[in-house]
Amino acid sequence: MSLKSLALTENWPVTTAAAGVVRADGTIPGTHGPVSHRFPLASVTKPLAAYAALVAYEEGAIELDEPAGPAGSTVRHLLAHTSGLAFDEHRVTAPPGERRLYSNAGFEQLGDHIAKAADMPFAEYARQAVLEPLGMTATSLDGSPAKDGVSTVDDLLRFAAEVQAPRLLDPRTVAEAMTVQYPGTKGVLPGYGHQNPNDWGLGFEIRDGKSPHWTGASSSPRTFGHFGQSGTFLWIDPDAGLACVALTDRAFGPWAVDVWPALTDAVLAELRG
Repeated sequence: MSLKSLALTENWPVTTAAAGVVRADGTIPGTHGPVSHRFPLASVTKPLAAYAALVAYEEGAIELDEPAGPAGSTVRHLLAHTSGLAFDEHRVTAPPGERRLYSNAGFEQLGDHIAKAADMPFAEYARQAVLEPLGMTATSLDGSPAKDGVSTVDDLLRFAAEVQAPRLLDPRTVAEAMTVQYPGTKGVLPGYGHQNPNDWGLGFEIRDGKSPHWTGASSSPRTFGHFGQSGTFLWIDPDAGLACVALTDRAFGPWAVDVWPALTDAVLAELRG
């Protein structure tokens, strides 16, 4: 399976890169590179963790608006990066709901909250709730649910197909996850500076009108997903009916800012035909 657009990854300044695309109907029009190679995901871990949290919500283990994290914060605040917790420290820097403070600490507290509610380690809960049912046998979420996941393009295409046509969750729950939470909230999008607004759903970043951005100029405003500091990304464009995954072994930096949008635009152009 090949797409000319995905071959652009061969020119990226990385040692190893793999990429793939999956349609909303689950068909895979193309992949490129070692799609079974396991890469550290960094923050692309978060959408997987968020999906496990949404399963916990549907199972009744947690509620989205129950207290979790710092005083006044809820599960919803933690998922939407509005709990007020600092980026990588478990300290409060703002009242809940006031600012979009992207927080690894918030996802770690979310993982702890779910582990307590489910009476099992979060990584095991995520395995049983999401990874195993989707056949994501090469993926693990051991360590921080914010950043320590490891996966393959093959597995993440399975996940992206699920998000586009949910089987594990009610489609209304997934629609909520890709809907802006706490609209109008300002904040910094890591790597891309201050955004007003800095829109986010439940564990997924929403493109809307953000500029600059890691997706493409032709990506629809409804595009949502995540990128990781390990040089990884996953986006889903509901208007195009497509999702794209790219994993590399080079840390995010100016190289990614340069080449990621071009890949996205090429994929969309090729498949929109």
